[in-house]
Amino acid sequence: MQNPSPLAAQPPSPGGEHPPPRNAGRAIEMDWIDEIRINLSAAERRVASLPGRRTVKKDAQAAWLLKAITCIDLTTLNGDDTTERVKRLCAKAKAPVRGDLLERLGFAGRELHTGAVCVYHRFVATAVEALDGSDIPVAAVSTGFPAGLVPHDLKLKEIEASVRDGAQEIDIVITREHVLTGDWRALYAEVRDFRAACGDAHLKTILATGDLKTLRNVAKASMVCMMAGADFIKTSTGKEGVNATLPVTLAMLRMIRVYQERTGYQIGFKPAGGISTAKDVLNYQFLMREELGRDWLEPDLFRIGASSLLADIERQLEHHVTGHYSAFNRHPVG
Repeated sequence: MQNPSPLAAQPPSPGGEHPPPRNAGRAIEMDWIDEIRINLSAAERRVASLPGRRTVKKDAQAAWLLKAITCIDLTTLNGDDTTERVKRLCAKAKAPVRGDLLERLGFAGRELHTGAVCVYHRFVATAVEALDGSDIPVAAVSTGFPAGLVPHDLKLKEIEASVRDGAQEIDIVITREHVLTGDWRALYAEVRDFRAACGDAHLKTILATGDLKTLRNVAKASMVCMMAGADFIKTSTGKEGVNATLPVTLAMLRMIRVYQERTGYQIGFKPAGGISTAKDVLNYQFLMREELGRDWLEPDLFRIGASSLLADIERQLEHHVTGHYSAFNRHPVG
């Protein structure tokens, strides 16, 4: 079935006009956690049906992909990162699609940039300076990323240091042991401390879902992090053996929906790791719209952690306007 685009009639804005109220968190409710059940086979059937039921072509597909760009947290988290690489990444974040392509798409002169730039703490100040005047926030990975196995007081100091350097978003990693042993109060207390250390910076909690073994664990960890005050829940660091998947995403989105129904707060979602093609990101967008609604197609509530995705989106947009695919080296990122 052809899925009409809700985006084609409007430019791909960098954010919603009225950002949702920030999640204040609440006291931990053990009943909310204990009652969570996940039907694995039903979840797998649900996401397996997406490619066959939902597709967009031509102008509609271009509109969805332009919207996806505004939700990308353009990321470099490599051991060989350098100041110059981060500066190049920031330049790409400010101008993610070549001007000639935007002109042929009818978006010449309109603002288009990624949702954020995501880097290690060491490069926060560099990214903040490079993005000055652009309204693109810097996100810093923190709390001993990616394993999170450093002392708790050092995790808090790392968050505080990144905020001082100008990070507006902090992507923390939880202690997986708390989930694997069912110590939900310890997880709640940990995330509450992280939220306090963030101050005005938004908190994204990385669950490292590939390490959590079951969808039930993923769902319970999602609920605990939201009760503790998370602004976003995020699938993965990108460093696990298994990163973002559609079944994991479905479980997390269902928890976001339950939390909103009970508290009124809209929580953001960020899949990360392994989302590298335009086809991949469209499936995530379709699932977001179907499960949570139109609001979750905006960067206030949806981010995609990615490094190579942008190059493929730009390549698909070039194919849309020229009829020919180009080499990836014509679309550098970082």
